Amino acid sequence: MITPTIAISTGDPAGIGPEITMKAVRQLGPRLGKDLKLVLVGDPGILKAAAQDAGLSFPLPDVDADEAPVRFLPTCAPQGPIRVGEVTAEGGRQAYDAVVKATDFVMKGLAQAIVTAPLNKEALNLAGYNFAGHTELLAKLTGARDSAMMLAHGDFRVSHATTHVALEDVPRRLTKARILRVIELTRNALKQMGIEEPRIAVAALNPHAGEGGIFGRHDIDVTAPLIADLQGRGWNISGPIPGDTVFVKLRGGAYDAVVAMYHDQGHIPVKLLGFSVDPATGLWTALSGVNVTLGLPIVRTSVDHGTAFDIAGKGCASANSMLEAIEMALDLTKEITLQPASTS
Repeated sequence: MITPTIAISTGDPAGIGPEITMKAVRQLGPRLGKDLKLVLVGDPGILKAAAQDAGLSFPLPDVDADEAPVRFLPTCAPQGPIRVGEVTAEGGRQAYDAVVKATDFVMKGLAQAIVTAPLNKEALNLAGYNFAGHTELLAKLTGARDSAMMLAHGDFRVSHATTHVALEDVPRRLTKARILRVIELTRNALKQMGIEEPRIAVAALNPHAGEGGIFGRHDIDVTAPLIADLQGRGWNISGPIPGDTVFVKLRGGAYDAVVAMYHDQGHIPVKLLGFSVDPATGLWTALSGVNVTLGLPIVRTSVDHGTAFDIAGKGCASANSMLEAIEMALDLTKEITLQPASTS
């Protein structure tokens, strides 16, 4: 059996990425080297400082030390200042380079999965990289024809037919082909997670699924016929179901996943379950959930939150989502790592 190696792109160095990465390393502790190995991709100085802040005392060698449980893969040398808690072009450049190098490491077969810490989309674009986020960047880097975002909080899983687009542009992007592809990617992912006969619900775009055409005809003319066709193939799929009830049913266990039509429709219910804020301080007290990119030729999971510039450098960021992303990556790579290790 192969001990899986996971490459972690540590995100925008001005955010909480380095902190939560090192806190996760500390909590994984005795499992490192036995259950998994890590390659941390980021600025060496910032990562070593984060390691010290997390109370880590063991050495962190560079990437050539193959047998080490945790290794560094440095990003490009900084060309400008990085100020903790601030959006900068340099932060975007470092985050971009971390994703590129971690992805390349996995594409070459040197690691079995990539886990990404958060980057800042504004910083990414300030650095000249015009991507809406990780999902689109990873699709470009891996040559993926189609991809989709799935958010998961335990068994509460939501895929997205569209993500980082203006709400006014959503309807024209929701073609029959796109919705079908996201349903297929979701079904394949659920099977990879060990669910033999996935139960999928498709959320309606419009209120009340159009209410007979009073509130729009997309659900009636596009989504409903597609679902009827898939039901005819024997798939366990339901919809279009109004967005104000479908997630309640998902939480109740009626489905294994929901396909949401747009970003906020899918993100809000997942984050309501996984996130919490201290009302007295306004600070985050829980950040739980995993982002999985479907349709890539590699396994990619991510934290389900942003750079949290407001708490960066304060030492109070939760590593829960990072730990969950690592565990999800391990689950999704089981077929790879069950292969016998080479003796040559």
